[in-house]
Amino acid sequence: MIFRKLRPSKLKNLLPLSHFTTYTYKKPVSNSNFTTIINPHKISSLLNPTKTLATQNPLFRSFSSNHTLVPPLPITRDGNYDESTSETLRICPGCGIPMQDSDPKQPGFFITPSIKGSNYKLPIDKNPLAEETHIPESLKKGFLVESDEDPKNPSPKSPKRPVVCARCHSLRNYGRVRDQTVENLLPDFDFDHTVGKRLNQVSGTRTVVIVVVDAVDFDGSFPKKVAESISNTIDVHSRAWKEGKSGNLPRLVLVVTKIDLLPTSLSPTGFEHWVRTRAREGGANKLTKVHLVSAVKDWGLKDLADDMVSLAGPRGHVWVIGAQNAGKSTLINAMGKSVGGKMSVLTEAPVPGTTLGIVRVEGVLTGQAKLFDTPGLLHPHQITTRLTAEERKLVQISKELKPRTYRIKRCVLDQAGHSVHIGGLMRLDIEESSVDSLYVTVWASPHLPLHMGKTEKASTMVEDHFGHQLQPPIGKHRVEELGRWVRKEFRVTGNWWDSSCVDIAAAGLGWFAIGLKGEAVVGVWTYDGIDVTLRKALIPHRSHNFEVTGFTVSKIVSKADKSLNKQRHNEKKKVDVPETEATTAAL
Repeated sequence: MIFRKLRPSKLKNLLPLSHFTTYTYKKPVSNSNFTTIINPHKISSLLNPTKTLATQNPLFRSFSSNHTLVPPLPITRDGNYDESTSETLRICPGCGIPMQDSDPKQPGFFITPSIKGSNYKLPIDKNPLAEETHIPESLKKGFLVESDEDPKNPSPKSPKRPVVCARCHSLRNYGRVRDQTVENLLPDFDFDHTVGKRLNQVSGTRTVVIVVVDAVDFDGSFPKKVAESISNTIDVHSRAWKEGKSGNLPRLVLVVTKIDLLPTSLSPTGFEHWVRTRAREGGANKLTKVHLVSAVKDWGLKDLADDMVSLAGPRGHVWVIGAQNAGKSTLINAMGKSVGGKMSVLTEAPVPGTTLGIVRVEGVLTGQAKLFDTPGLLHPHQITTRLTAEERKLVQISKELKPRTYRIKRCVLDQAGHSVHIGGLMRLDIEESSVDSLYVTVWASPHLPLHMGKTEKASTMVEDHFGHQLQPPIGKHRVEELGRWVRKEFRVTGNWWDSSCVDIAAAGLGWFAIGLKGEAVVGVWTYDGIDVTLRKALIPHRSHNFEVTGFTVSKIVSKADKSLNKQRHNEKKKVDVPETEATTAAL
């Protein structure tokens, strides 16, 4: 208010020009008083920082420019497994990739954060100047806010946040990869070379292997090769140990996570028995323990952490292994919170391959025991590996599964078979049946639209509705990109129809549960290379409300129908306009 009433000539007498001296970029000049006025820790609070340029002074450093650059190094997946390596190399604590700050187009690029002043993020004093009896010293010095901090007794500093690479920063804050071109430069993760050779050592520290499996995609996320390799190592070392030779016996622990996504009516005892059976069939015949946990609900984490401590001992090594997006990093972060340990937070994101190298995690185990998070194993047989980020959001299961059941009667089967679609990714054909009726229950993401109709019209569904009403894929061009549409045949049998007997599961998608009292021949269609498994039913119960023929009610189908109707309306208008013009010309 005072400034508005005074002319510039009078304002000069109140405020010495030396306190507001500005430098231009065209003609730099020196000013001995400038360096004593500006506090380098409070540069962010200047009245007009865009027009004020500091002189060249050793106290002023441009953003991350006056430190020694870390050049790009050969990319490895060893991370900070070796403590001596972590001392010489800067490893990202979020994903385990070696860090460098010289080339943003190379993996591991990071930016050193600028130093913030003590008044960083403090509220600006917005009191009118007219209410003040004199011009405050803070204004004379060029600052809007005076610091209330006593220089003799500074306030305690907030805990220092670890510096992560640009990729982790983007995944943590935006849920996506910062630069997709950099992703293509990452080498494939060789499990046998990076982790396998350390697990197969005959001597050394005790080894505990935690295999993490997704509860709603058990067969798709179960690492069969790893389970078989560890089981064979246990057999070989066990025989050597019995012969009096050195034999380090790995402890194999199976952890089934995301159990909060399964229906609450599922029996934990029955589920554990089902898990042990499937794991044994998958090659893990030497299980030490099985844990059913949920990182979101904090179920079973304390028991898992206690078992890890007891199995590892004072100096053991614990390795966490699993498929991409199985939930390894999320599980470790949740365990760290449950035990109250001080640990750096691993990067979590719904993006395949979030962890890039071996990350040594502190604060979970006691003594000299070490916990290692490893990069996710790539399972090409999972359908999610072929989907885009937008398509994966539709497939991802984030809430408790709900059944969607179809009832198919024999009278219909005598005339023509029926087919059930899960989006444009999977189809089940009921080709032959010896029973009066059977029940097909779909267990998949609720965002995926379903369709039931006659099998004889199923071929036209690919041409007319894939990429539109039936998504994913999103867009007609994506249908060919996903691969060739192939068929697999299964013969199923059941002893009761009031609950599901068998499952037919597609890796990374979901499964059909079939309930019948008799036999049936079914054909399953999906894209070539996607793993389809016939197994005993995981969830026996079905829905009491049956779905009807046609498309299920969903936003995808509604949006596609509106788009199709609009397109037909525009085409009809184009046809009607020439006819009207021809009629007018004839008259």
